[in-house]
Amino acid sequence: MNDTVTNTGAGHRIFDRAGLRRHRDRAAGNFTGYDFLLTRTMEEVSERLLHTNRTFPLALDLGSHDGALGRAVLPPEKIGGIVSADLSLAMVKEAPGARLVADEEFLPFAGETFDLATSILSLHWVNDLPGALIQLRRALKPDGLFIGAFFGGETLTELRQSLADAEIEIEGGLSPRVSPFADLRDVGGLLQRAGFALPVVDSDRVTVRYDNALKLMADLRGMGETNALAERRRQPMKRRTLFRAAEIYAEKFGLPDGRIPATFEIVTATGWAPHENQQQPLRPGSATHSMAEALGTKEQTAGEKAPFGNPPGKK
Repeated sequence: MNDTVTNTGAGHRIFDRAGLRRHRDRAAGNFTGYDFLLTRTMEEVSERLLHTNRTFPLALDLGSHDGALGRAVLPPEKIGGIVSADLSLAMVKEAPGARLVADEEFLPFAGETFDLATSILSLHWVNDLPGALIQLRRALKPDGLFIGAFFGGETLTELRQSLADAEIEIEGGLSPRVSPFADLRDVGGLLQRAGFALPVVDSDRVTVRYDNALKLMADLRGMGETNALAERRRQPMKRRTLFRAAEIYAEKFGLPDGRIPATFEIVTATGWAPHENQQQPLRPGSATHSMAEALGTKEQTAGEKAPFGNPPGKK
């Protein structure tokens, strides 16, 4: 079952953004009880920032939830001011410092405003990911840094399979239940398409163990990560289907200790707003030293044949 997609155009509405806002509003009251993935991911982003030989006078935390970047453990001189922006007022009002309600798809910032922009576990809900990345790049000053982390294509693969099998078995059909996620292979190209320089993309697979699938689903609700697909079925899932999905999950993926694994793939993308002082690739044919010189070997023309092994008659 392949649910990986890359959102490539504003005209293709995959997600119900109003539904997402309601889910985050609902999760805001007790979010600290379910923010372990957000916290873990921000710790990874913080580590990258610590190893970046730069300071950032003004940063944007887009899709900030309750202020992930503002709560990160960083030296006070690393980041000056932080603007936290989230789709949900109930969520962002808990963020420290400057905060506002803003939609990742329609950024309200002037060009070349920020030295740093982060987005932690939010951009996988954007309908037009290339458009959002373009807006982020424009909001950065030249040589400004973007770090975004979002769920990738392997996320919740066990749950997706179990829900699909149960719905087909019980209801004779299949409806969209779990969000599609961006494919790691496409993200680097999207950064380049958005105009970022020096793009780097990697992924980290996190496995969380649960007593059962129902507890996993409760955690997703607490995170504000439940189904916000535009074409989702509006009626709640039948109890029989829900319990059958939990049974299939345990049957197919259960661990020896009776618990179940839940996979979360976290894709981290890094790019810089272009600047003339950044390292540039050399033009083809402009190299001043040969590969042979660099390796300390003898250069041979295409007509020469390199020796292989010992000459005939030698041992």
